Amino acid sequence: MTETNESRQELIIGRNAVAEALRSGRAIDTLLVAKGDRSGSIGKLIAQAREREIVVKEIDRRKLDLTCGGENHQGIAARAAAHSYAEISDMLAAAQARGEAPFLVLCDELEDPHNLGAILRTADACGVHGVIIPKRRGVSLTYAVGKVSAGAIEYVPVARVSNLAQTIDALKADGFWIYGADMNGTRWDRQDYSGKVALVIGAEGKGLSRLVREKCDFIVSLPMKGKINSLNASVAAGILMYEIAKNR
Repeated sequence: MTETNESRQELIIGRNAVAEALRSGRAIDTLLVAKGDRSGSIGKLIAQAREREIVVKEIDRRKLDLTCGGENHQGIAARAAAHSYAEISDMLAAAQARGEAPFLVLCDELEDPHNLGAILRTADACGVHGVIIPKRRGVSLTYAVGKVSAGAIEYVPVARVSNLAQTIDALKADGFWIYGADMNGTRWDRQDYSGKVALVIGAEGKGLSRLVREKCDFIVSLPMKGKINSLNASVAAGILMYEIAKNR
């Protein structure tokens, strides 16, 4: 099993290269560190990454060798983001500046970069003010996501949060209504979507996590007449985004 050329292009390999990327403020998704290696400058680089709230992952050195395609990584590499992340406050400020009720999309442990890219593309078309993803257990702003988004990554702000359930609590405290896309809910076209709206899309296959589902104010569902019991995450998200846009 080898890394694709595209995934290698996302990597910043070696101590000096990683140090320079951190110093310059470049958008970084994840710092990859060989398990147990704290020699030389690695400890300092880890501290700098954590100060910037960058996810740090310790992985087996052999796996890091494979990820870096045999290049001399010196025990550390960084996976660059295709675009810098935004703050949720930026999204709310943008909605206010446009005189619109905020419309956000939350992705609950979505794993496929093609789904996130497609969601960003539709979000741009529907006037969504921002997309929120978790820092862990989900896809981030990789170059594959940027490619599938067809440029929407430049226009739709994406925020990364440590805890999606806590973020939902904060949004509810700010007057948002939370709509989860899942089975056994209200028909998608029989729901009122006025006011501050946050649409939550679950992971491929398993849907919404239990805690996130419990925190939703409403569960909305799409009717399924065939033998397959669910739609692709980005397709379902697209249908629901357009329905919300129509209602607003």
